[in-house]
Amino acid sequence: MRLIYFIRHGETDWNAERRLQGQRDIPLNLKGEAQAARNGRVLAGHFRELGLDPAAFDFVSSPLGRARRTMEIVRREMALDPAFRTDPELMEITFGAWEGSTLEELAARNRVAAEARAADKWNYVPPGGESYSMLSDRIAGWLAGVSVPTVAVSHGGVNRVLRGLVAGDIATREIPILDVPQDRILVVRDDAFEWL
Repeated sequence: MRLIYFIRHGETDWNAERRLQGQRDIPLNLKGEAQAARNGRVLAGHFRELGLDPAAFDFVSSPLGRARRTMEIVRREMALDPAFRTDPELMEITFGAWEGSTLEELAARNRVAAEARAADKWNYVPPGGESYSMLSDRIAGWLAGVSVPTVAVSHGGVNRVLRGLVAGDIATREIPILDVPQDRILVVRDDAFEWL
């Protein structure tokens, strides 16, 4: 049985400002640290309630600082040592030259490109970036390699395409706009998911 506890990193200032963060290494803000702590406490309680042994799980994070810091806080709240591994496949979608901008700023600079992306977020590739379709292929490869129960900390775009891959019936036009809370844990069991 596939079992993944997937946690989106806590909030950053760029999340709060609605900037395209992508693979830029922006740190958690205070709210983000609190969200990570909340998720760690919830996961610790869930593991206790179900009698799950953390030692049976692979703890893996995106190598970006906001994800690593979230995992550090989660493990602290679970009373675990700070050691875990990182995997570059779990990095956020890259928006290339658009990183650091808001959608409004992009539209002001290049309305044609902003409208093209809005019309097809799944396939649109920003300059020097990747599309959600490309990200989905990358995460499909990661998912195929998950062979043990896993706690993963990653990003909003990764959360979206993972849910699309697991569910199998979400339209590609819907996947890039799925809600991605930073204070909830996505639980993937085989081909179904729920939230903690």
